[in-house]
Parts: sequence; C-alpha cells; structure tokens
Amino acid sequence: MTKEFFTATPVNQVFDHISEFARVGDEKLPTAEACGRILARDVFAQTSLPGFARATMDGYAVRAAATFGASESSPAYLEIIGTVQMGMAAQTPVGHGQAAAIATGGMLPEGADAVVMIEHAARLDETALEVYKSVAPGANVVAADEDVAAGRKVLDAGSRIRPQEMGLMAALGMETIRVFKKPVIGIISTGDELVEIGQNPAPGQIRDVNTYSLAGCVTQGGGIARTYGIVADRLDALRHTCTRALSETDMVLISGGSSVGTRDLTLEVIESLPDSQILCHGIPIRPGKPTILAKTGQKAFWGLPGQIASAMVVFDRIVAAFVGHISGNALSYRQYDRIPAVLTRNLASVQGRTDYVRARILEHQGRFYAEPILGPSGLIRTLVAADGLIEIDMNTEGLEKGETVFVTLLR
Repeated sequence: MTKEFFTATPVNQVFDHISEFARVGDEKLPTAEACGRILARDVFAQTSLPGFARATMDGYAVRAAATFGASESSPAYLEIIGTVQMGMAAQTPVGHGQAAAIATGGMLPEGADAVVMIEHAARLDETALEVYKSVAPGANVVAADEDVAAGRKVLDAGSRIRPQEMGLMAALGMETIRVFKKPVIGIISTGDELVEIGQNPAPGQIRDVNTYSLAGCVTQGGGIARTYGIVADRLDALRHTCTRALSETDMVLISGGSSVGTRDLTLEVIESLPDSQILCHGIPIRPGKPTILAKTGQKAFWGLPGQIASAMVVFDRIVAAFVGHISGNALSYRQYDRIPAVLTRNLASVQGRTDYVRARILEHQGRFYAEPILGPSGLIRTLVAADGLIEIDMNTEGLEKGETVFVTLLR
C-alpha cells in the first residue's frame, strides 16, 4: 500500500510552529570568547560612558562664549594656560578668555564647554592664541554620558554578540557574560545506497554527501553538529539511532526516507516514538516538498529530502530559522548579508567621498526600514545600535527619505 502525504503545509504555517520549541539553556562565558554567541539576558550599563567629557578633535578647550564673533578678519585672543595630558585628569580650570591645548580623547577641563579645532586657531607664542572661528557650547565634545548613560539597557537578550558588542562590554568592565548554549543538532543519513566518503561506490551506490553538507549548515547557523553516520533502510536500526540522537541532542535532522514510497521509513519511525506528533508532512516548495516536521517530546525532528540540493534549500529557507530560535536568536533577518530597506529620513553627503552611514533595521507590516544612526565616530553606542551600513556613492549628493536602499549587515 502506498503512503500518501498529509495535506501540504504552506511555508508560513510551518513557521507558526516555531514557538512550540523551547530555547536551549544558558551558560557564562568570558567576554573575550563571546563573539558570535547569543545573549541570554538583557545588559544594563553599571556606569556611564565615556564617564567624563572629552574632546573629539585636536585643538583647544575653551569657554565657547569667549569665541563668539571670532573670524579670520577679527580673531578672538585667548590666554593658553597649559596642556591637558592624555590619560590624566585635567588639573587647571579654564576661565573666560582662557584655553588649554587638548588632544582627541582628552578630558575636558573644568570650566570649558567646547573645543576649537586646531585648524581654526594659531599660537602667537607660548601663552597667546588667536581663534579664527567661533564655536558653540558642546562643539567637538562628547558629554560624560553621551555614549551610554548609567542604568540604561544597552543590549537585548536574543541579540548576537558582534565585535562592537564585545567592545561595549569591555568598556563597561564586563569580564563575563551569560549567553545561550549552542544547540546540538543530530544528523542522520539513511539509505542502502549510501557509503562512507572514504569508500569507492559500487554500481548503484553513492557517497554520503548529506551528512557533511548539513553539518556545515548547522555550524554556519550557530549550532553544533553531531553526526550519527549512515543507517540502513531497516525500521529497528533507524528507530534505535533516532532514539539515541533524540536523547543526546536538541534537534534531529534525518535526510532520506521522507518521500512517498514503500521503503521510506522516517514517518513510521516518528510515529513509533513516544510523545511524538507530526506537525507537517509535505511543504509546497520546490525543491523540498517531501519534508516532515515532527515534535518529539519538546524537540523538533525533521525528515529532510534525500536529494542534497533539496535538503540544503529546506535547511536554508526553513530549518535554519528553527535552529536560530532554539539558539535564542531574536533577529531572523540576520541570515542575509544585504537587505533592501526603505530609508526613514533624508541623508546628506558630500560628492567626492563614499559615506558609510550606520543604520538600524526596523520591520513593520512585512517591510524593512533603514533608520540612520548619526553621531561621532568615537561612540561605541552607534555601532552597537546599528544593524548595518548604508553606502552613499562618492558621486551622489545624498539620499532621500522613502528611497529603497541596501543595508549591508554588520557581522
């Protein structure tokens, strides 16, 4: 008797089952080893960053009011009272009509509220300074809490730790962090025609490609692949291996044995396992229609097609999202490198240079939006908040709100 598919389940309905599967547990890791892992808990800043007002340009720390009206034809004259040493607290307050030499990153002295760029000033001697351009309060300065304010949530549980998140955690003095464990994914290949890759196939036989390709997919998707080798088309042998894999892993993938035919055993094995439920048998996609999703206990059990192209397409388009879910990953769009998104504001640029603008990705009613994140390059917050970069070509004067742009995701 020929087995029939259940009614094929549309792809969007397959994803409706994703919340039925629990995420893996968490563990504590040194921050230095956390790149690529998924945060298990929200992170709140215990201190402000940078923690003191600092210069963003080489120049002179001043009271902005002392420069008002300054121009090349009518410069302001200030008294140089010293130099701010890098890595040290500023020692001498700056009064009205005074200035202190300061380098990028230096601590703003008491009394100063702006920095005159070195290009807009000239020393007349050791104590006299001409300023050719006025500055407003806050110019060329980062406030003590402009990057991060103490008590603020700075990272969300479910986000992937990238180099910029590692930098933020380092800046906050966090030596360890709690992350989700990597899920262990069991991989089983079935079929009497399969042989190990070190063997020479006899007529009618092929090497086991699926184990290696799917293991690579799992690793690339943030999981740990555990392979169980080739299992012959025997019900007892397949049931034994599947039972073992379910006891040792967080999800099981079995390739082969999921299509309609008298020798296809995956469905029989699943139905014979305790506490099992077939959620989908057949998905209307090509390639990959003969795909099974079952729930065994609290774990996902996938029956993938035996054809390698079909198995990999199903993994990329569907299974990877389930692996990401149990991994704790809250951002589904990160499987892409470059995505189109609608720009949420105008962006100015200068011809003759290529601009890379940090941007956050927002999703609303099935569309992606790119929200530019503006700020000094010294703020780690701007990179942490960014999902990717918008490139403005050197021959373009800017981009307009509502345009579709491509956002290259930051890894």
